[in-house]
Amino acid sequence: MSRIVILTGSMRRGGNTDLLAEAFARGASLHNQVEILSVADYPVHPCLGCNACMQRQGHTCVQQDAMQEIYPKLREADVLVLASPVYFYGISAQLKAIIDRLHTPMRDSFRIRRTALLLVGAASLPELFDAILTEYKLACRFFHLEHAGQVLVWGAKEKGDVRTGDALQQAYDLGVSIAEPSRNLAKARRLCYTKKIK
Repeated sequence: MSRIVILTGSMRRGGNTDLLAEAFARGASLHNQVEILSVADYPVHPCLGCNACMQRQGHTCVQQDAMQEIYPKLREADVLVLASPVYFYGISAQLKAIIDRLHTPMRDSFRIRRTALLLVGAASLPELFDAILTEYKLACRFFHLEHAGQVLVWGAKEKGDVRTGDALQQAYDLGVSIAEPSRNLAKARRLCYTKKIK
C-alpha cells in the first residue's frame, strides 16, 4: 500500500479539476491511502527566492503559511499527483506557488518516487498542454521520478463538462493502476489518455 497525495490546483470547488482528482482518488483508494489537498483550502504565498531555507535549521521557510501543513504530508507520500486547470498554457498560479515552495533542501527527505498528471483545459488546440508537459518531464528527469500516467482533457470549460465522455473513467482506471507498480506499469503508461470534449 502506498500513500498518495493529490494536489489540486483549481480554486473552483467541485469543478472539472476536482472531479478528475476525485475519480482518480476513488480508484487509487482501493489499495492505497489517498489524500486530496486543494489550493482552495491551503493558501500558499509564492517563493521569495531568498534561499533562507538553504541555511535555516530544518530548512524551514521564513514564510509561515499553509505550506507548513503541506510539507509533512509530502514528506510521507510515496506518490504525488498534480491536478490542474490550464491557465494561459500553464498550471494555475496557486499550484505553481506550492511547487515553487519545494525549492528547499527539505525535499531531499521526501520519499516520493512516482508522479501522475491530471490536466483539463477549455481550449481545443492540439498544443494546449505542451508547455506543462515539457516542464513536468524536465522535473521528473531532474528528480528521478517515475511517471505513472496522465489524463489530459480538452474542451472542458463549464463546470461539469468533464463528465462528458469517459475522462472520469480513465482517471479512475489510472488511480487503480497505481496499486501495484511492477504489475501495472505498462498499463499505467497506456493510460496516458487524451480526451477532446466536443
